[in-house]
Amino acid sequence: MNTIYDVMILGAGPAGLTAALYAGRSGLNTLLLEQGQDGGQIALTDEIENYPGQLEGESGAALIARMSAQAERFGAVRARDVIRSAELTGTVKTLAGLQNTYRAHAVILASGATPRPIGCKNEEQYVGRGISYCATCDAGFFRNKAVYVAGSSSIAVEEALYLTGFAREVTLLCGRERLSAPKALQERAFAQPKLHILWNTAVAEVGGSGSAVLDRMVLKNTESGAETVVQAERQDGFFGLFGFLGFQPSSRLFADVLDTDGGYLVTDEEMHTKLPGVFAAGDIRKKSLRQVVTAAADGAIAAVQAEKYLRKSGLI
Repeated sequence: MNTIYDVMILGAGPAGLTAALYAGRSGLNTLLLEQGQDGGQIALTDEIENYPGQLEGESGAALIARMSAQAERFGAVRARDVIRSAELTGTVKTLAGLQNTYRAHAVILASGATPRPIGCKNEEQYVGRGISYCATCDAGFFRNKAVYVAGSSSIAVEEALYLTGFAREVTLLCGRERLSAPKALQERAFAQPKLHILWNTAVAEVGGSGSAVLDRMVLKNTESGAETVVQAERQDGFFGLFGFLGFQPSSRLFADVLDTDGGYLVTDEEMHTKLPGVFAAGDIRKKSLRQVVTAAADGAIAAVQAEKYLRKSGLI
């Protein structure tokens, strides 16, 4: 592509979509890049309760659809591509993808974060064949089956409770002696008869006994090291294993040229990275709270600061 945009935004989650909205309304020639579906993690959420002004009972996908339409209404150009390399120094920034190469005078990195793997042996072989990182996406495949959930955070507990609406029984595999979820959420978990908790338990290995789907795993006690083999019930033939162990930022392409902390991009409060004309917003950025509302705020700030940079530099 020969066009040099005023600003290009990598990632169409809440941060990227808000940035596109603000940049478009400011009259900037804006490109919004996304490799998959809009929304990132929030698009997989069955119901949102804490985004101001949302419709009651609205799903993440529905909220994101409205955000996407709004961004496009204000002129953001869309492109679907997988970005493989980035050149962020100089006046013109470049993102090279599988389909095209994209250029702009300013760039907002809003590519978010992806689920952390469970960390067990053979995990990759069974993703989509029993292992999942999205209850909303895959709960229906395990209706009336046994399901296991790895994690102890609020998200893990919330997703385990959601899965009780589908599975025959849900077992939460907590790697320590307590949950990190808020007390009210813990009380809901303890009161749910279909939800059981195994403390100090991690998944060491997964497999299938001559099967193409997950029907066996090895659980390890994190204190004693003792191992237990779990086998699917004969009448079921398989079981589900969901991983909710947090997220890892999608910052690999930029880690060599931008400051990071635990993989997250470091910015100031106005979303500036250490490179002129390069901003970061949303879950990819080091911050204390990762919610839809904070991602949207990041995106708005980043777009406003990008416009100021372009004007101050005489690029628009």
